[in-house]
Amino acid sequence: MKLLIDAGNTRIKWAGVDGEVWLCSGILPVEQVGELSQQFAGLKGIRQVWVSNVAGEAVAQQIRAACAELSAQPRFIAAREAQCGVRNGYSSPAQLGSDRWAALIAAWHLVGGACLVVNSGTATTVDALSARGEFIGGLILPGVELMQRSLSGATAQLQVAQAGEYAPFPLNTADALYSGALQASCGAIERQHARLGETCPEPGRRGGVPVVLSGGAAAALRDHLNVPLRIVDNLVLQGVWLIAQDTNG
Repeated sequence: MKLLIDAGNTRIKWAGVDGEVWLCSGILPVEQVGELSQQFAGLKGIRQVWVSNVAGEAVAQQIRAACAELSAQPRFIAAREAQCGVRNGYSSPAQLGSDRWAALIAAWHLVGGACLVVNSGTATTVDALSARGEFIGGLILPGVELMQRSLSGATAQLQVAQAGEYAPFPLNTADALYSGALQASCGAIERQHARLGETCPEPGRRGGVPVVLSGGAAAALRDHLNVPLRIVDNLVLQGVWLIAQDTNG
């Protein structure tokens, strides 16, 4: 069985996969990374561990410690110039985050054509794939929750105790913060979708190129996006699995 780990800025997701069967999974807040060994305690027959980690070296060390109890050495993925059918157009390919790289690979194998890959977590990444599997560039912007927190923390007049709700024309501060963050995220996604459609037109696809959407804010975004959507859970983990399969030949 392979153990797949996606260590993000806020959460650590993991899954146990045997062949093509996903047997078990879990989620842990990144600040509780020391409890990983407890989550892995019941796992048997782990032959390989594959990790995407963007949470820093301290988290990587904790992952290594948890895997040592399974007698397994984790393999940390990193972006390459080309892998699993995807070519990396970043000016310095290795600087592309491992989570973005894994998500691009998963989206390419899902769509097999031009698409916009959106991962909406602590940060929202909006990455474009061409019809030939080329990563042609992408955006990084604060996630919906982080936008609200940054405004609340930096401005004395915008600190609110309650969570806001979406409104087209908000009439209170909490709703204005939430709706503004949501609209800003949707606007960035829709603008990039339009640009990708102009750059890589897909005449046979209704509505143009699809947007592959994943991450914790996907549910909040999907009802406000006017683009063709494919919602995918655990897109990064799926990409990590594909990389593991490809590396093993």
